[in-house]
This record gives sequence, C-alpha cells and structure tokens, in this order.
Amino acid sequence: MIPKIERATIVVLDSAGVGYLPDAEEFGDVGSNTIGNIAKHCGGIELPNMQKLGLGNIIDIEGVKPENNANGAYGKAAEASKGKDTTTGHWEIAGVKLEKAFPTYTNGFSEETIKLFEERTGRKVMANKPASGTAILDEYGDEQMKTGNWIVYTSADPVFQIAAHEEVIPLEELYKACEIALEICSEHEPVARVIARPYLGSGKGNFTRTANRHDYSVTPPKPTVLDRLKENKLDVIGIGKTKDIFAGQGITDSRGTNKDNVDGIEKTLVALEEDSKGLIFTNLVDFDMVYGHRRNPEGYKDALEEFDKYLPQIQEKLKEDEILILTADHGCDPTYKGTDHTREYIPVMVYGKNIKQNVNLGTRTTFADIAATIEELLLGNKVEGSFAKDLY
Repeated sequence: MIPKIERATIVVLDSAGVGYLPDAEEFGDVGSNTIGNIAKHCGGIELPNMQKLGLGNIIDIEGVKPENNANGAYGKAAEASKGKDTTTGHWEIAGVKLEKAFPTYTNGFSEETIKLFEERTGRKVMANKPASGTAILDEYGDEQMKTGNWIVYTSADPVFQIAAHEEVIPLEELYKACEIALEICSEHEPVARVIARPYLGSGKGNFTRTANRHDYSVTPPKPTVLDRLKENKLDVIGIGKTKDIFAGQGITDSRGTNKDNVDGIEKTLVALEEDSKGLIFTNLVDFDMVYGHRRNPEGYKDALEEFDKYLPQIQEKLKEDEILILTADHGCDPTYKGTDHTREYIPVMVYGKNIKQNVNLGTRTTFADIAATIEELLLGNKVEGSFAKDLY
C-alpha cells in the first residue's frame, strides 16, 4: 500500500545532466554528458554517497561504480518540453510541460524592444547580443563605468540579462529596470526570465559578478504541483532561486541564498529540522552558473564532491516518512563547445528511510513524473507518471 507522507524534499543540482537526449541534434548538443564528461576529463570523480543511491547505475561515470544493492531508487528522465533552460526544466519538474518552446534571440532583441526599454529606464543600451556573462563585462564594463549605459545581453536560453556595475547604477534601479524589461518582453518578445547581473571591479580583467543576482520570471501557464500543495494548506519552502523561477507562484516561504551552494545546503538542513509539512524545493545554482557556463570542469567536479560530502547530513535529518529526490533541470557540460546549456537527461535519485532499496526507475519520458509522485505521496492523488508504487 502506498502511504501518504508528510514531507518531501527536492534538491536540484542545477545543470547536472547525465547524457544527451535522442533529439539533442536539434539543439546542437550531441555528445554532451555533464557528469560523465566531467569525470572523464578529470580522470575520475569521487561521489561515494550518490554512488550508494545508484548514480553509477544510471550511466557510466569514471570513479562511480554501479551498486548491486543501492540504498535508494534511481533512474533518469527525458525532457518532454522543447527547451533546455532553467525555467522550462523546473516547470516540468513541477508538472507543467511546455508544448511550445520559448523563443531565443540569436541576433539580440529588436530595435523596438530596446527603444522602449531605454525610454522607460532613462538609460541607453550597449551590446544587445548573445554573450558569455564574464566576457561581456570585459568588453563593455569600462564603457559602462564612463557612460552609465545598461549592458544588455542574451544567450542560447530565452533570457534578457542586464549587467550593471553596483557603484555606477544602484541595485534598486537595476531591479526596477528588470521589472520594466519583463513587462516589455512579455508584450513584444517573450522570454522566460529577465536576470539582474550586478558586478564590481575597477577595470577590464578584474570585474566580478556579485551575489546580488536576481531573476524575474514569467508565471507558469497553468497550475503546478506547488500550487496544489499550497491550496491544500501545505508548506512549499523554496530555497535558492526557486521562488524566482516560479515567479513566487505556489511558494509559501522563500529562503534565498546569497553566497554559494553550501549556503543553499545549510538552509536546506535548517528547513529539514523544522516541523513543516509539504515540500522543500532547493536549487543549487553554482553548478550551472559558476562552473557549467564558465566551462570549468575541475571546479564542477569539486562542487559535486562537496555536495556529496553533505548528502549524509541531509539523509540523516529526514523523518521516517519523508523522501528526498535528487535531480537536475538540464545539462551544462563544461567540456562541451560553447558556454550554453546542453539538452540532456536528468538523474532521478530517491532516498527515504522507509522506501524500497535498489529500485531501478528506468528512463522516464518526462521530468513531470517527479511532480506526479510528489502529488500522490503528499496529497493521495493518482497522477499519470507517478513512480510512488515503485517506492513502497
């Protein structure tokens, strides 16, 4: 019999994909494999605690052996939505599949959009092109310090990004500009997110982005499992940028992180000690932002190993009737060409003190199976795609 549990925790290792999808050719991502290629590039990786959960049973990873008796359930999931961005991935994890992908802007945004943005913010725009977040600062940072213009750029993802030096343009003004940009884009050129990218530094070569990043997302097109949990008076605690990704929809308590992955892990540990009922939903963004996009496989490896060392603490804090789901939202293979996300399967690893062990969940056809499982276990609703029956 499938029990009704009181709390679940999802931890998204942002961008930790496990191999390219069958349709990866459409996205230019054939050959990508974030965790697998990092391990190969670095001569192996040590993830003993995720190994125990069955990570090495999902794909071949140098240094991570398959487990004959994994202490959890393991599998991988394909993305049904047409995209490989953070918003699309998280929305699908929460049960909303997008029939139509967000557009991307390979030539920058239209003159009309930029003109409206300039008029409403009172500052001119520089760049307006796809670019790496660090390279764009070296290219335009000095000029921004002289002129006070906005640095606007995009990527292979559907994002409108605004970089501003914190000592030239106040954070409050940058954040307001992001709200204006989201309004304009929603009417003229749809994006999934507008991202504030504040930075500091005195000149080319020493500009660094600060922890005051803020994401402004459009709302999901229909209710997610988060909304249904909230409607049923359950807690939905978003840690990291989770609230931003869902534009606050379905979140009852948000706890942002201003430092690094460890800050998000520690906030998750604190949340697990509390007497909440419902869902803890954590996003650990450093894997993607600090190591994936910057094509730093060694740093990514170290960050994965760091998380793995914390994993037993997370597991120990689970109550008897709770579950933990470790997953990702897309890939961002730091050994691959370019600096963008990669179209990959995501790992799905489940741990609970009362669930069956050594369960192979196979290859799920959608990330939304995670939402279906959460809904069945927390609300008792039978939803297509749920793998709750495999856990108990």
